[in-house]
Amino acid sequence: MLATLQLSRVLARSTSGSVSSCIHTSSVLLSPAPRKGRKSHSKTPSSPKTRLAKSLKPTGKAKRLGTLEVAPKLTRDRAPHEGRVPHEPTLSRRRRISEPGTSIKPSEQKHFAALAHSERVDRRTAEARGRRGSKVDPLEREFDTSSSTSVGGLPKHFKSPPLLPGLLQCLHEVIGENARPTAIQSLSLKHLVKESNAESRWRECLLASETGSGKSIAYLLPLLQDLKRTELEGLSSSRKSSKPLNPRALVLAPTHELSRQLASFAKKLSHVIKLRVMCASRANMPSTAKEKGTASKMKKLMGGINHTDGAEIFIPGSGRASRPVDLLIGTPMKLLELERGRGWNWEQRARERAMRINTKDGATEPDSLQESSTVDLGRKFWVDEPEMGLDNVEWVIVDEADVLFDSDFQEATRTLLADIAAARGRPVPVTSAPMLVPQDAQQVPDTTAQPISYPFNFLLTSATIPNSLSNYLSTYHPTLTRLASPHLHHLPRTLRTEHASWTGGNKDVDIERRIRRVWAEDALVHAKTTFGSPRSVKLSKVIVFCNKKRRVEELGAFLDSRGIKCVALTGNADGRLRGSNHHLDGFLKQSSSSTAVGVSSQSSDPAVTPHVLVTTSLLSRGLDFHPDIKNVFIVDEPRNMIDFLHRAGRTGRAGEMGKVVVFGRSKGRGSGRAADVRKRIGAFAA
Repeated sequence: MLATLQLSRVLARSTSGSVSSCIHTSSVLLSPAPRKGRKSHSKTPSSPKTRLAKSLKPTGKAKRLGTLEVAPKLTRDRAPHEGRVPHEPTLSRRRRISEPGTSIKPSEQKHFAALAHSERVDRRTAEARGRRGSKVDPLEREFDTSSSTSVGGLPKHFKSPPLLPGLLQCLHEVIGENARPTAIQSLSLKHLVKESNAESRWRECLLASETGSGKSIAYLLPLLQDLKRTELEGLSSSRKSSKPLNPRALVLAPTHELSRQLASFAKKLSHVIKLRVMCASRANMPSTAKEKGTASKMKKLMGGINHTDGAEIFIPGSGRASRPVDLLIGTPMKLLELERGRGWNWEQRARERAMRINTKDGATEPDSLQESSTVDLGRKFWVDEPEMGLDNVEWVIVDEADVLFDSDFQEATRTLLADIAAARGRPVPVTSAPMLVPQDAQQVPDTTAQPISYPFNFLLTSATIPNSLSNYLSTYHPTLTRLASPHLHHLPRTLRTEHASWTGGNKDVDIERRIRRVWAEDALVHAKTTFGSPRSVKLSKVIVFCNKKRRVEELGAFLDSRGIKCVALTGNADGRLRGSNHHLDGFLKQSSSSTAVGVSSQSSDPAVTPHVLVTTSLLSRGLDFHPDIKNVFIVDEPRNMIDFLHRAGRTGRAGEMGKVVVFGRSKGRGSGRAADVRKRIGAFAA
């Protein structure tokens, strides 16, 4: 009581104007300052590299020269490649009863109070939907198509003409005779597939569509059509070259796995029209024992390769004659090796290695790094002769353009494009790296920059268009034609998202429980559909995405120890050095014949046959996985929503059903970030 009276006296003195140290102490206690360690919940602006573009409408010079067309929303079934008939919308039982003139059985009549309650529920539901629709999108605003031109009259079927009969036959063998084109494929048939050379100038085009919409078919059909048509009409440029490989078209992909799958798919589309398709990748050494010998023997060993489907090419010696190649697919760095010779960038790699070594040793001053970078330059490195000529290149397609024009790939991509232009007699400047990624202050394209015009057909494709890529195309390619689907930057409608909470214990155990829960659901469905059949249960396959390589290795080892055989794949994994995609057997989509053989030879026991693939974003780009993969687990918080879109897009492709499970905290520390991620993911619902 005495302490209370003293405190009241002190507070009373403060009103009279006298100041003391006690008053300062009490004021701190009454209104405590925020803790220093507590993080602020204010959102920091995202980088232009990871911020999705709100619209593909051309800006700057491209506003006057470029064009944009967005396909209208199609009222088709969820699987257009199966030729299904659209479903008729069915009215609910409540609406059928309320319609006038409808005969109602006495047993189905409701009391007026129940009907009034149903009407109130419907009205409140409609008001709630309206309020949700008027909210500001927590991610970005929905992709804007109101300012673009949505033109009708798109092709609704694959037919000949305009497609060549042989190309149409191969297409029907791959996707079925009753297949109908998706939105992006219809736009490609309208703008890119030409029966004759009506336009003499080279075309520039961007194909932007959501994951699983068939962008590979959208750019391979006009590519193969034009290559075969110019060959039949004798219009192809066949310049003589002493180099072994002289392709007429190039497809650039960010990973070796995607390059091999694209090469295998292009071979299926061109086996009737007889076009030569090859794939180039870094891992082109045969699976043989190491041999000791001279440098010449090692050079012979590095040229070998097996000729399995989707494997890499065999590069003969420089003394051999030129080989006819129509389409070559590979990563930008591998194609630069073929064009300039293996080891052409040894000086740059030596400097980077010296800088990394000195950085680890503690040398942070620029002068010390510059001196140490010249340590290894006196050493002689072996540089092979160039093996590929670029004089005959008429088509260049950049798949996953947002990655290949990112800071990690842009230098190699731009250098290769400049080399092709120089080989065809029209050199173009190579823009420095900082100009390709605008900063936050530079959101308007630079009108003083010199546009780039390549002397070949230039196509780009991607499922996500960040602001940096959109501004770059408006600045350097103002005449570009932009073709987009109406559901760009959205998840497929057949893909469901689900959020799982950590239990607070071992996260690896939570992931294992979730995997076994998926298999328990498969067993329940099998029991209901087979009625006690002795056939074994067909278990679904799961892809688990992590952010770090170390996390992939730890989770893979844990699942193996618990009797779940899995494939843990990172960028430096030994399985990637085989020169083919056999390390992903059972996960990637294959032809019907190879699939039947693989299913019969594989066991359904998850302890024997891998049913789980643990990886990073390495395998989240462009790969077409098997329809058995119904679940994708995202166990680490996505770095940005672009990564989430591509990771989630590995399931629910081409009209198939799929589910994405995002793990996070529902309460406690980190629950705020999980709630923010949930709002951002909800904005992607189509």
